[in-house]
Amino acid sequence: MPGPWDRGAPCGRSQGHPRAIFTTPSSLSNQSAAPKFMIGAETEHNYEVFRECLSELITFRLAPTKERRRVKGRKNEIKPVAKEQDQEDAAEELGDFIDYLATEIYDSLPHDLKRLDYHGTQNDSTLKEMYSTPLDSEVYDTITATLPPTVLDSFEVYSLLPPTVDLSRLLEPVFTPYINSVTAAPPEHDYQVRATECEICDRGHLPLTYHHLIPRQMHAKAVKRGWAKEWELQKVAWLCRACHSFVHRIAGNEELAKELNSVERLMEREEVRNWGKWVGRIRWKKT
Repeated sequence: MPGPWDRGAPCGRSQGHPRAIFTTPSSLSNQSAAPKFMIGAETEHNYEVFRECLSELITFRLAPTKERRRVKGRKNEIKPVAKEQDQEDAAEELGDFIDYLATEIYDSLPHDLKRLDYHGTQNDSTLKEMYSTPLDSEVYDTITATLPPTVLDSFEVYSLLPPTVDLSRLLEPVFTPYINSVTAAPPEHDYQVRATECEICDRGHLPLTYHHLIPRQMHAKAVKRGWAKEWELQKVAWLCRACHSFVHRIAGNEELAKELNSVERLMEREEVRNWGKWVGRIRWKKT
């Protein structure tokens, strides 16, 4: 019996969605097994975000329709395992197809879009304006103009592209969340994004305080000397009181602003790591 993703029959429609019939053609399987390019470390995160956004679109459009309610069988009835195995195989094939399609599209994107991040948009007003969402039609046209023909073919073969919608509009729900996600401010830039554990000792269930990674007294000097940009001044780390006090004991305001202005830089200090390991062993009994 064909699985829910088996494309052995033409694609039908139900409730506005194509029926879930899926099998990756051998031509696509071969291409997905050998992607045209390797994802570099500097773009790996962005690629994974893009793949998730594309996956949401594809799985929604290929979601299985509800089956008719079946008559309940006997408790000791032998359940067929073939269908379950078919579904697992089909799901694996669907994952390969999404991976292939994400690679094809991502490889063709403009260089700056592939490497888009919060810091880049804060440092480049032109870049920030270009990729502000919702994207302008001209920007969409530029992006989709470089897509390989195999992408459009894939969307048409699997009825992912409705007749009344062009490819740029279809991919809008992919690019919008992708851009919003990769350009979002990291937690350290927003003190309202509260951590649940101390960022040095990893202890939870403790009152946390936010430590200004660039002390307020050093804001003007930090910008003037080039230690930080204006938009970086409000970065914070969530620390327990013990770790917060420790940080201020090992360095003055200027050193904090110049050398220790991120959690990563703090944790590069051996004394900070040793302190975190030691104080992290101190746990309070539940009351």
